[in-house]
Amino acid sequence: MHAFFHAVSVFWAHLSAVRWAPLGIALGLHALKLGLRGVAWRNILAAAYPEERVKRLPVLGAYVAGVGVNAIAPARAGDLVKLYLVKRRIPGGAYPTLASSLVVETLFDFVAAGAIFLWALQQGVIPSREVIRRLPDVDWSWPLQHTTAALVIGAILLALAIVGAVYARRRIESLRAQLGRGFAVLASRRAYLRYVVSYQALSWAARLATIYFFLEAFRLTPSLHNALVVQTVDSVSTLMPITPGGAGTKQGLTAYALRDEFSVSSVVSFSVGMNLALVVANVVLGAIAMLLMARTLRWRKLADAERAGTTPA
Repeated sequence: MHAFFHAVSVFWAHLSAVRWAPLGIALGLHALKLGLRGVAWRNILAAAYPEERVKRLPVLGAYVAGVGVNAIAPARAGDLVKLYLVKRRIPGGAYPTLASSLVVETLFDFVAAGAIFLWALQQGVIPSREVIRRLPDVDWSWPLQHTTAALVIGAILLALAIVGAVYARRRIESLRAQLGRGFAVLASRRAYLRYVVSYQALSWAARLATIYFFLEAFRLTPSLHNALVVQTVDSVSTLMPITPGGAGTKQGLTAYALRDEFSVSSVVSFSVGMNLALVVANVVLGAIAMLLMARTLRWRKLADAERAGTTPA
């Protein structure tokens, strides 16, 4: 993280050169992306609960609130917020069903991100294992530099996963029906393509367009190639979210990926600037959504309300 804070100082030094009109367009496209993904998740939930009227705005609010939390908390903590908030808006909603709906919500992402990743491998964008070990800015280079410790930790996590699987197997019958409901939209290929994939494909287009205008805002050459490179780095840096949003890792990988086209300082300024702008946007939008839905920003109050089975006042 030290390297990230140094990168922030580099960003402030370049702030006067930012083009504000493209920056505003980029943030608008980012908000559009969130809206499209929220609608896609709503459609997944509507298929899971056909007997209920699943409204768009509450689901979109829960999705945006979760994104806001994920922007400042590691390990996808915002997904728990999404589940909590949306459960209060669906009568009879169950956490296993809601959780499995989030799995469905990521299926197309694996296809899209996988295609971009294969393109990146062909273009030499992804650094090799040896290169990653020499990049101090990449936070998850630690497992590559401490192989034995990483293997021990991995073995412990695997053992815990096996114990959890054995325990879950005893209760699988009671969970199977609830988990299966989350995948209901997949029963109809046409419905899945029309009501989920179509919105998610548009959200990916908006995501790349967002990066395009961020590149223009920070005076780097905007192009589809460069947008794909930045998106690849974003996906790779958040595989193991040790820091919120992959801060530090993202800057190190971006500087490496675009090393042949731009100076390191300009790339770092762009990466930090885009990251900060998106974090601020996500946090602000997420806070507004949480206030409207839960009437509080206090985590303890949300937890107490969940244990009591009530909605925060």
